[in-house]
Amino acid sequence: MISPVQVQENVFLGKMNSLGIAARAQYFVSVTSVEALQEALEWASEKSVEALILGGGSNLVFAGDYRGLVIRMAIARRCWEHVEGGEATLVLGAGENWHEVVMYAASAGYRGIENLALIPGTVGAAPVQNIGAYGAELRDTLLEVSALDRHTGKVIALTNSLCHFSYRDSVFKHEPGRYVITTVRLRLSRSRPFQLDYRDLAEYFDGQDARSLTPLDVANGVMAVRRRKLPDPAQLPNAGSFFKNPVIPLDTWRSLQQSYPDIAGHPGDDNAKVAAAWLIDQCGWKGYRNGKVGVHNRQALVLVNHSNGNGQDVLSLAERIRKDVEARFGIALEMEPGVVGSQASCQPLPL
Repeated sequence: MISPVQVQENVFLGKMNSLGIAARAQYFVSVTSVEALQEALEWASEKSVEALILGGGSNLVFAGDYRGLVIRMAIARRCWEHVEGGEATLVLGAGENWHEVVMYAASAGYRGIENLALIPGTVGAAPVQNIGAYGAELRDTLLEVSALDRHTGKVIALTNSLCHFSYRDSVFKHEPGRYVITTVRLRLSRSRPFQLDYRDLAEYFDGQDARSLTPLDVANGVMAVRRRKLPDPAQLPNAGSFFKNPVIPLDTWRSLQQSYPDIAGHPGDDNAKVAAAWLIDQCGWKGYRNGKVGVHNRQALVLVNHSNGNGQDVLSLAERIRKDVEARFGIALEMEPGVVGSQASCQPLPL
């Protein structure tokens, strides 16, 4: 069992979530191995408290203090397997920093995740959201994950197909709390084509021969594009894209095009993905600030914590935006971040 010394009480979480929300954990422990994870979960069970798995804290909103055990994943691992014929499997611990992993792979000359540079968070959190950017998604390269199944207490392997990936979605979101990802395996290549069709990337690399580019060139280009539009959470606390780009039927898309010829989106064969940032901007929210929280002035998808806002401040603003967009366009926006705790698990802790 983990020793009582390892479990801390009343721990401040403000620096462990990218929105900078000043929540506290009733109990807290950092784990660096699967065995320590299992022991921490057993400790929570014996204490009859809920357990929250925390990675980089980049995709959640603390609605208040957390009454239970926060388990911070710090499992470190980074190695190559099955290196053959210009392809290799990159094996990663769940506690690895995602952006550092992208730069590590790109520097080694392997392609597949360079478009996902500068996405905040840890490796273990990446499959949950099926993170994606600039025409690429994690599922494009993910081979399998190892995860602790809390129903059985055993570590199992889930292949790409068993993860049931879709746009910003996975089995891990549909069965919240069941699986705790411990290891991720990615299949990367030295020769797969770069994904440079996304407009911002196409403009950045305009005139350059893609054959002359390296994965590191592309990663650096992605970083430059992101920094032009997105704030650094270390400088201005935020959780990245706060809403998913809604997917709507083609007939709805065509109807909206008649009323709004400049609507931003990507129509497909059966449906269309609408740019949530465009919808929010049209409702006048870009650059809004109420003193504590607001909407970034260069990217309407990003809600920011200007001055010690709490989780309720962020969620209240998000709800106002959601209602405005639905009233004007008939489209319901869905939040990307998860909301941590409610009612009993999120009551203020005594200081």
